[in-house]
Amino acid sequence: MIRGIIAALFLVLPLPMVAVAEETTYTVLSFDELNGWERDNHQQALDAFLVTCPDMKDPDWQSLCALAQQKPNAKGFFELFFRPILISEGKPALFTGYFEPELHGALRPGGPYKYPIYREPPEAKISNPWLTRREIETGTIMHGRGLEIAWVDDPVELFFLQIQGSGRIKLPNGKMIRVGYGGSNGHNYRSIGAELVRRGVYSVHQVSAQVIKNWVRRNPVDGLELLRHNPSYVFFRKLSGHSDDLGPLGAMNRPVTDGRSIAVDPSFVRLGSPVWIEKGGGGPIRRLMIAQDTGSAIKGAQRADIFFGTGDKAGRAAGRLRDPGRMVVLMPIQRAFAMATETLQ
Repeated sequence: MIRGIIAALFLVLPLPMVAVAEETTYTVLSFDELNGWERDNHQQALDAFLVTCPDMKDPDWQSLCALAQQKPNAKGFFELFFRPILISEGKPALFTGYFEPELHGALRPGGPYKYPIYREPPEAKISNPWLTRREIETGTIMHGRGLEIAWVDDPVELFFLQIQGSGRIKLPNGKMIRVGYGGSNGHNYRSIGAELVRRGVYSVHQVSAQVIKNWVRRNPVDGLELLRHNPSYVFFRKLSGHSDDLGPLGAMNRPVTDGRSIAVDPSFVRLGSPVWIEKGGGGPIRRLMIAQDTGSAIKGAQRADIFFGTGDKAGRAAGRLRDPGRMVVLMPIQRAFAMATETLQ
């Protein structure tokens, strides 16, 4: 999702300080060195790869995409034409999760539907930064201009929709509309989780996206004030022609796949590349995924945000994820060895 995709938990808690690495290393591995490789469902990874590989314009990637479209044996395809390469800059790996929220809303205000989802006004495109969250929500500058896409029933869910950058709105008649990132007011994000810790409401290890939601709902007046502690505000655009059974659009403007798509730092990992994930912590993951998204909080060679799907269940799983591990990029054979040779000579 073109959101500056950010896992909710990642923004709730600050990352530990780590030393800046002096150089990036590229180490070619064998498939035997990938923990769990033999047990993965490689066909699911190939299906996800096919969603975005037509948009990779380099000749070697185009050739591989053409081969993939011939429906080869998936495991054999990856083993024959790719080599795993470990890219490291000295920072430990960190995996977080993100998801597509599903909110309840209506196309007109009324009853519980009183919190608007706005399109970006023209002046916000020109002035950067523009008004703060507090000024947008408590002032009248947005009123009467037809900038509302929909109204939803929960201000805290709207807040987290802005963190994720895209989502679905379920209307009273059961129909869905999809919204995607459409701009921002230009202010930096300020963590409301860190603010609750600063106030002594919770300790660092207690804070999660769900804990914040529950606190805001138990304290509706103070809760809205807490949300306004963050001056950043995200606007949306309505996405049309996109089937409900597909995931939201990623940075490659193609649907992402739950459990098979990740957001990466494209300065280290080419978008569209297969990436082998070895996530530790609770519920280890050993799986081939595809780098199909990016995010402003996703920085580093060993940093990834795993897409968990749509709705509350996916949100709870994504919000709990903050684990170490290792990620290994699959590169076309000649490109992998050229990178290693150039770096290690």
